[in-house]
Amino acid sequence: MIKSFDFENIKNKIFIRENIYFLAIIFITFFLDRYSKLQIIKNYNDNTFYFNDFINLDLIWNTGIGFGLLTTVDNLIYNIISSIIGIVIIIIIYISFKSDKFDKIVFSFITGGALGNFYDRLVFKGVPDFIDLHYGNFHWFTFNLADIFISIGIIAFIIKGFFIKNNK
Repeated sequence: MIKSFDFENIKNKIFIRENIYFLAIIFITFFLDRYSKLQIIKNYNDNTFYFNDFINLDLIWNTGIGFGLLTTVDNLIYNIISSIIGIVIIIIIYISFKSDKFDKIVFSFITGGALGNFYDRLVFKGVPDFIDLHYGNFHWFTFNLADIFISIGIIAFIIKGFFIKNNK
């Protein structure tokens, strides 16, 4: 027997208070990321701005994934990677709706950051990275706010896995 589609039940599950907060965090992280990138693109396109001996703003366009991995100029590979990223974002959103409150918060940071970088991949065909941490001649990978949000989410998820016991 085929079950009928229960739109009302699905709507009630999506619009519970926890999920509204989850969606708000996604929106805020996405907005902060977009705003920072637009300011950098507008103001620092060809210039490097030095804050101090450890940090400067230097715009580079990343066509790969995190830390410039899988950087390519081949459109087919770029589109395949972008499609995989889009599918992963959808899976994370689906999992988050079924998760507990802490995991919803963690996934919201990951999702907000991932959506920010995914948006750039679709619109600009590359992600603007601009935060350059360095000490002397050592430079960390250049990154953006979306990468910070994704990293916070992943680190929180790992810490939870190590230190918080599951009561199930």
